[in-house]
Amino acid sequence: MDRRSFLKTSALGGTAAAATTLAAPAYATGKRTLTMVTSWGRGLAGVFDAAQYAADTITAMSGGDLTVEIKAAGELVGAFEVFDAVTAGQADMYHAADYYFVSQHPGYAYFTAVPFGMTAQELVNWYYHGEGAALHDELGEIFGLKSFLAGNTGAQAGGWFSKEINGPEDFQGLKFRMPGLGGQALGKMGASVQNLPGSEVYQALASGAIDGTEWIGPWADEKAGFQEITKFYYTAGFHEPGAGLSLATNREVYDSLSPAHQKIIETAAAAAHQWNLAQFLNNNGAALQRLQAGGVKTLEFPDSVWDAMGGAAKETLDGYMDDELFAKIRASVETSMRASSGWLVKSEGVYRAQRDRVLG
Repeated sequence: MDRRSFLKTSALGGTAAAATTLAAPAYATGKRTLTMVTSWGRGLAGVFDAAQYAADTITAMSGGDLTVEIKAAGELVGAFEVFDAVTAGQADMYHAADYYFVSQHPGYAYFTAVPFGMTAQELVNWYYHGEGAALHDELGEIFGLKSFLAGNTGAQAGGWFSKEINGPEDFQGLKFRMPGLGGQALGKMGASVQNLPGSEVYQALASGAIDGTEWIGPWADEKAGFQEITKFYYTAGFHEPGAGLSLATNREVYDSLSPAHQKIIETAAAAAHQWNLAQFLNNNGAALQRLQAGGVKTLEFPDSVWDAMGGAAKETLDGYMDDELFAKIRASVETSMRASSGWLVKSEGVYRAQRDRVLG
């Protein structure tokens, strides 16, 4: 029996036993400090802010009964080790992008972003009013986690390149930093894909260890300093059209909290998601203007590249369809995305085009 089947069976067995004994739940009392490990370098623009906002909100809403102590990447565990630290009980919760953990289960990609996936608005439609939150919980239960969305970068840029991209062939042998299933799709186009923590990307680009990188968008990218190294910036990407961030708590720790404290964590995570999305979108426009004024050349991929990316994305996603839960999540996402997009395109999409035309 594999780990997931065992944990599911154990969870069901525990539930049945509890129902038989009708034991009253025992909640931890008194003040508690919860350790949050993150995938972010301390102060990393936007993403660390989301973790800090969630932590501060939990502490404030609980009246100090729950104090969240944040550990930046490398302070307790490495950026990509936070998942294992929380499942093992070394830390109480993590804040990260769940697509860092597709090696644990590919379904985690959908709670950050998949290539040609959902925008930020489409993601929250699915998560809060569709099956998203329940599926996130089903996935987390396998690994002993209770997970929530807790941040969003909005649409991410296509990235920084050492040269212009004129066709799909320009990705052959290109050393490029991109995590998640988007990175796997880029690999199918011939790129040599790297998965580096955010705090290591600048040095890798500056040293020539990579030929290009995506990070987030104009504001966070400017803060990271990529414009000091290269001036070729593709402003629209296929890989993360609305990237969600997650807060996950060790399920035993979560279950030991009172219902009120559990609700505080859930509410703080949702507040962090909306606050963080607005933070990114509020700052990106002015940052883009500064980048352009500093000589950055903003570009768009040609249609031939978009077409190749689309084919590579489908091949990547199709490759995981033998996993029942992945297939279930994908079907749910794509059904919700089609429903949301149908109205958004005909309402907001038309309005934006007409507004920009009328106002010049």
